[in-house]
Amino acid sequence: MTDSTPFPTGPESRPPLPSGAAALAHLGVIRVAGEDAATFLHGQLSQDFALLDPHHARLAALLNPKGRMLASFIGFKRGDAEVLLLCSRDLLAPTLRRLSMFVLRAKARLTDASADYQLHGLLGEAAEAALPADAAPWTLAQQGEASVVALYPADGQPRALRIAPAGSLPPEAPALAPALWDWSEVRSGVATLTAPLAEAFVPQMLNYESVGGVNFKKGCYPGQEVVARSQFRGAIKRRTFLAHAPASVAPGAEVFAQDDAEQPVGLVVQAAPAPGGGVDALVSLQIAAAGGALQVAGVPLELQPLPYALLEDI
Repeated sequence: MTDSTPFPTGPESRPPLPSGAAALAHLGVIRVAGEDAATFLHGQLSQDFALLDPHHARLAALLNPKGRMLASFIGFKRGDAEVLLLCSRDLLAPTLRRLSMFVLRAKARLTDASADYQLHGLLGEAAEAALPADAAPWTLAQQGEASVVALYPADGQPRALRIAPAGSLPPEAPALAPALWDWSEVRSGVATLTAPLAEAFVPQMLNYESVGGVNFKKGCYPGQEVVARSQFRGAIKRRTFLAHAPASVAPGAEVFAQDDAEQPVGLVVQAAPAPGGGVDALVSLQIAAAGGALQVAGVPLELQPLPYALLEDI
């Protein structure tokens, strides 16, 4: 896919996202049930689940001992003894196996509950209608039997994730193509880890500490020392950036400086066709390389501003 027309670089020059709902078949659900569900996850993931209340969700990551991300989640409580974790479906099975290894004597049972729920992404007015006014990202609301999580916006347009029991009525909103939702995910700047990139990043390489994915005050979890050292010793050398390409680029593809095709300076994290032509992508790059010309397999990349401030800049 190519486009010879110059791509508009500012959100104000893009067509507004339509309102509607997209079915999300690429996400799966892990149910963690039992009186120790929240405390068990608190000791395994990068966010605080012990103090999680019924009105908020968490963005979180599961790490290996070297601090590299094995999976990312949006998690929330469905009751006092049940937590749901939403993750990329291609990482669900290995994630479920790994987490189950560490349950030991905790009163928590982990299962694949993907078949028990229907997941939709809500855009624009459909998201606004399902959430409290001016809901901040990671706010959790109930809409009948459905749970609705406020997400980071895309180009100023509200976004939300709706999780409802299987067999429930779908959202009362126009149906949207999943590809449009994928593009809104990229434009939000919040990455979801997928199988091609397992163990490729510490959370800061995906800006997770800046979008609510890391809690630096909670107790120990696998990889915590690496994450804390990266943050507080100024060791963050890579960040995630928004980018546009005139042709297709794939998650996991290496990014190179235009004048050096031998040594990669980053990886493509997510990519989706842009309504205005070409492809928008999230790319994790060496910070030092972000000011130069970049390419993926000969396809040029144009970096664009992130929609949020990084924690170190706040």
